[in-house]
Amino acid sequence: MKIEELFKQVSTPLGAPAFPRGPYRFHNREYLNITYRTDIEALRKVVPEPIEIDEPLVRFEVMRMPDTTGLGNYTECGQAIVVRLGQERGEYLHAMYVDNHPAIASGREVSAFPKKLGAPKLYVDSDTLVGTLDYGTLRIAVATMGYKHQAMPLEEAKAEICVPTFMLKLMRGYDRQLRICELVRTQIQDIEIKFAFRGPARLQLFEHVLAPMADFPVREVVAASHILADLSLTPPSVVHDYLAKKS
Repeated sequence: MKIEELFKQVSTPLGAPAFPRGPYRFHNREYLNITYRTDIEALRKVVPEPIEIDEPLVRFEVMRMPDTTGLGNYTECGQAIVVRLGQERGEYLHAMYVDNHPAIASGREVSAFPKKLGAPKLYVDSDTLVGTLDYGTLRIAVATMGYKHQAMPLEEAKAEICVPTFMLKLMRGYDRQLRICELVRTQIQDIEIKFAFRGPARLQLFEHVLAPMADFPVREVVAASHILADLSLTPPSVVHDYLAKKS
């Protein structure tokens, strides 16, 4: 392969890359969101400066993605911490557990999504929307919500999904020194909400050393939503370069 052709490649292995070139469009992306209050000191231990925390709120999310261009059919589960950077309020993505390798590889390599392998599920059990997360053979989380109890204004649903999102990008070189240490920002803008509901919800988190969701214990469930949408992810931009500040 000529060098000029090499520069055109998206990912390795050459000839069968781990993921195709984007952009990626998500059709019928289904959310179960549970926002809850936790311990602020637990959040301060993991949220990097210069991000600030005004309230100890976390959004637990399970996302069912049955039709994603280039990536296929998969499910994600994660925790997003409500934060502020300067005057802009948003969410800091702390951890995501995903059952699809192309989604994990592209999310980490192309962007800065903190993805690792897990086994989340989202389904309806009689009159209850259920979200679960297994890590290996162990159950890590169980979320339940009353199924379509109260219609939610579509603009409120859009505002909930489209908040600015902050992530940390870390990459080390072969000398084990940091080559990239950046805080990045992204925001969903191209979205069509198909339905949105609120309802009563409960969330249980279980201790696991490699999937430590329970480090942010559930003190109070604040809100829950069930949303279906078509959307596209926008490319991330760097808002803070830690290595540049260091030098």
